[in-house]
Amino acid sequence: MSPDYTGLTRALLPEAALVLGALVVLGFDLVAGRKLAPEARVRLNAVLAIIALLSALGGTLLAGATTGPVFGGVLTLDPLSCASRLGVIVLSLLTVTLCAGTLRQRQPAEFFAIVLFATSGFTLMAAAQQLLLVFLAVELASISLYVLAGFDEKRPESAEAAMKYFLFGGMSAAFLLFGFSLIYGLTGTIQLDEISNQLALQGMTPLLTIALVMVLAAFGFKAAAAPFHLWAPDVYEGAPVSSAALIASASKLAGFTVFVRLLWSGLAFASGSATTSHLVVGWVPVVAMISAASLLLGNIGALAQTNLRRLLAYSAIAHAGAMLLGVIAAGRAGPAPLFYYAATYGLATVGAFGVIAVIENAGGCTKITDLTGLHRRSPLLAVCLMIFVLSLAGIPPLAGFFGKFTVFAAALQLGGLAGPVGWLTVLAIFLSAVALYYYLVILKQALVAAPPANAPKIATPPAAAFALLFTAGLLLLFGVAPSLLLGLF
Repeated sequence: MSPDYTGLTRALLPEAALVLGALVVLGFDLVAGRKLAPEARVRLNAVLAIIALLSALGGTLLAGATTGPVFGGVLTLDPLSCASRLGVIVLSLLTVTLCAGTLRQRQPAEFFAIVLFATSGFTLMAAAQQLLLVFLAVELASISLYVLAGFDEKRPESAEAAMKYFLFGGMSAAFLLFGFSLIYGLTGTIQLDEISNQLALQGMTPLLTIALVMVLAAFGFKAAAAPFHLWAPDVYEGAPVSSAALIASASKLAGFTVFVRLLWSGLAFASGSATTSHLVVGWVPVVAMISAASLLLGNIGALAQTNLRRLLAYSAIAHAGAMLLGVIAAGRAGPAPLFYYAATYGLATVGAFGVIAVIENAGGCTKITDLTGLHRRSPLLAVCLMIFVLSLAGIPPLAGFFGKFTVFAAALQLGGLAGPVGWLTVLAIFLSAVALYYYLVILKQALVAAPPANAPKIATPPAAAFALLFTAGLLLLFGVAPSLLLGLF
């Protein structure tokens, strides 16, 4: 069979648009951008990045018109890859739009170019159907995020965040590559569908168990799931706000997409079972234990936080635990519940970090108490923050509620309340009530507490205001009509 280069070109249209856009941003800044005033330079580079992302959005829709394997199975185009590509591009687009009004960097072109490179890694992760391409896409995105985490050279915390992120990330890359090499040695192939066929013949072996441990540890780091979460609070706190927003949203959506594809398309015959009182050895019981640890540590750790960004980091750990329930349930319910949860969580997180970015731009936002009196200092920011936080808490009719509902309902379909997954779902529901407390602490400061004396008003840049209102509107829309997302599947 001759290689289908036409199909490959069409499938890679989003990545081509993003990489070309990054080169255009760098070239424009080198030729003309550096002669402009700092604010005009940021805006023009942001516009070029937005054009590249919109082009990638169009390329995704065009590529998604056809489905099936591409170029001999290197890539796959299906509802999950198309939806995930759209999701990460929209989240990156919101991040860049927020940056247009709040970014204060000496190298804005480099910043936006790296965001585009990271997004190309995310989109490639969504469509990868081969172990080698999965690894390359994950590392393209990861290396870009390491750089973005340390991009603020004026703050030592940013350098510390980048160093910790890089060290943990390098270790996870080694685990991932070692696990993949063992899987290749066992099966003789790097294609996910062929790996599945080979494992069906061989069954569970000690070497496969070691490979599974390596892979789960690596993706546990990418998802900020306990006990692989130690980097998250420091990175969320030290990284520039826009970088933290991208790490917490698009990175997580792409990571869970490639994770569920790898586990259920390639390693399904090693899944085991945790739906009855009798556990079957495989990756499902391990993922269930990681989920329980993440739910407990994330929610309990968040209760003790006074730093707003660290609280969002522990909240992310807890949400990762809930999303791992969606990974387990994807074998029967499909990836739709997990995608809905991850996408709507990403929107709420981008919005929350966007509010933090505007407040930091106006003076500073480190502690939760820095939100005191926000309803009087900026009613727009207060209303948007309320929508984002209540969505994270899972309050109807916002999208966060239906995200949790769809994942928990899918998990309960595996065996009801009788098995370990049922107990884990009950634990997740109980801890959602615990999470409501620390989310309400944020809203109490923003919506109830009186502002300090002589507290200045906060002006919201037009681009940031548009992005925040658009994000809040999407959370309301997807909450009222969840079929708009679920219907993609």
